[in-house]
Amino acid sequence: MSDALRIALVGNPNCGKTSLFNHLTGTRQKVANYAGVTVERKVGQFNLPSGQSVRVLDLPGTYSLDATSPDEAITRDVVQGKIAEEAAQDAFLCVVDATNLKLHLGLVLEMIALGRPILVVLNMMDEARRRGMQINTQKLAQRLGVPVVETVAVRQSGIANLMNALEQGKYAVPQTELSGLSGSQHHKIETILQDVVHSVDQEDKRSDFLDKIFLHPVFGLLSLTIMMFVVFQAVFAWAAPFMDGIETFFAWFGEIVRGYISHPLLNSLVVDGIISGAGSVVVFLPQILILFFFILVLEESGYLPRAAFLLDKLMFKAGLSGRAFIPLLSSFACAIPGIMATRSISDPRDRLTTIFVAPLMTCSARLPVYALLIAAFIPEQMIWGVFNLQGLVLFALYMAGIVSALIVSFVLKFFQKDKSQHMLLMELPSYRLPDIKSIWIGLLDRAKIFLKRVGGIIFALSILLWFLCTFPQPPIGATLPAIDYSLAGMLGHVLQPIFAPLGFNWQICIALIPAMAAREVVVAALGTVYALSAVGDDAIAQGLSSIISSDGPLGWSVATGLSLLVWFIYAPHCLATLATVKRETGSWKTVSVMTAYLFGLAYAMSFLTYQVASHYLA
Repeated sequence: MSDALRIALVGNPNCGKTSLFNHLTGTRQKVANYAGVTVERKVGQFNLPSGQSVRVLDLPGTYSLDATSPDEAITRDVVQGKIAEEAAQDAFLCVVDATNLKLHLGLVLEMIALGRPILVVLNMMDEARRRGMQINTQKLAQRLGVPVVETVAVRQSGIANLMNALEQGKYAVPQTELSGLSGSQHHKIETILQDVVHSVDQEDKRSDFLDKIFLHPVFGLLSLTIMMFVVFQAVFAWAAPFMDGIETFFAWFGEIVRGYISHPLLNSLVVDGIISGAGSVVVFLPQILILFFFILVLEESGYLPRAAFLLDKLMFKAGLSGRAFIPLLSSFACAIPGIMATRSISDPRDRLTTIFVAPLMTCSARLPVYALLIAAFIPEQMIWGVFNLQGLVLFALYMAGIVSALIVSFVLKFFQKDKSQHMLLMELPSYRLPDIKSIWIGLLDRAKIFLKRVGGIIFALSILLWFLCTFPQPPIGATLPAIDYSLAGMLGHVLQPIFAPLGFNWQICIALIPAMAAREVVVAALGTVYALSAVGDDAIAQGLSSIISSDGPLGWSVATGLSLLVWFIYAPHCLATLATVKRETGSWKTVSVMTAYLFGLAYAMSFLTYQVASHYLA
């Protein structure tokens, strides 16, 4: 890598920079943090036709080098050479949206003023031509004083010009003051556009037509609701055959391994601890990937900023701003990046409120828990011959988190006494067909992250939990299952009276403890606990959902299942999230208040759910 060409991608949000990065690097990319900061960097590698290796850095999107957020500050510091490890860049690729040069050229002029080696990448040229725009690339290069190359980042053939330009070293330090242009930046851009852009019909009629639907105060909200409803229906309907296959494989694999290990403790560790624990979580990978598929499609299509704009008034009335939508949507994947994304919110009150409610969004770690309990207690049947009942319940759980977040932010609004006016200004990109390659890379990254958690923290906790559930061994003449005499069993029995009003048994109390590390660990924990309980060897063969269901061997009541579902809407079962809140706010008081109110909500709502369900569903 020492002789590799080093380039960095710079550009405004929504310029197609990430799609370009994905097409250049494919799966040869990794994400890491800069030293001393929480901002992530994406680095990839690819080879030019000549075989030369190229190291490419994807910098956070920014509208200006006058940074207003930590993300933008990283981009500014890299291009100014202030970060030592990234100072030696051979070239900066300034990616601009060809359909929106008036906005995107501002960053290019700031880069030119720095005197760094630059290649301007005129992206989305296919969309510009579709709108009837004619851009004289050669004249644009002359006026800017730097090379310009046309690309269509969403197609492999669309980056051939860029590859050739890099091969020939067509990047240069600006030699002149924008070919003699003077005046303010706005005046310079207007002069350049008048000279190089000729437009027959620059209006984006397709986006205008779709915006009449998706930004309509009634039809827009209706379409957003229907869209999310379809997503949660698909999570269950599409994933079922894949989940059945994974569950069958682990049941078969567990029985095969059991026959080869003669030592009883080692047999229990491998089969009941590792295979049962990790396997009970891996089975939910299809559902997580389907959920992320839809999120990535909505992001790639340009719909997400419109959803933020659409919900701005509703969120403002609840004490949030429209800018909170993107961080809260990110929290559906994981609350950690969602909380980190609040740095784009300039108002400190809005930012703190968004941080407080972000954990209420149903993150992907909750999905295995929801899927397990829904499969165990909700019948698999169709409503009106169209809707999957299990999908309806999942949709209701997600909506419960969203509604709860709005209520909490509304309450916080009265404590914060914020009288200022908030205006939402954001760029609405053109609608476009999702980039299949970018979606595939995004899904692959999500699968790697999920499996890494299974192979790392969940694997380790499964072994630890097996140890706590196995030792000490039961005394001679013991009549109860061995787990009752273990450390975990004793702790579970101590906690059980506290959670009895919620309908939780001592096995659930045990599982809630390791779930503090990561929510989805509760599934592996339940798998391990029940694999070592009275059902013994049947745990893997029958599947955890059939064991805990109301008509299964252990016979949880429906009220208990619903109570546990509600518990996971609210309870802060993720220490990493709390650590992120401390890092972002710098306040242990904030962390303490958040933890207290989330646990309080979880206990109160689970108690209410269990008592009502016990009365009406008995």
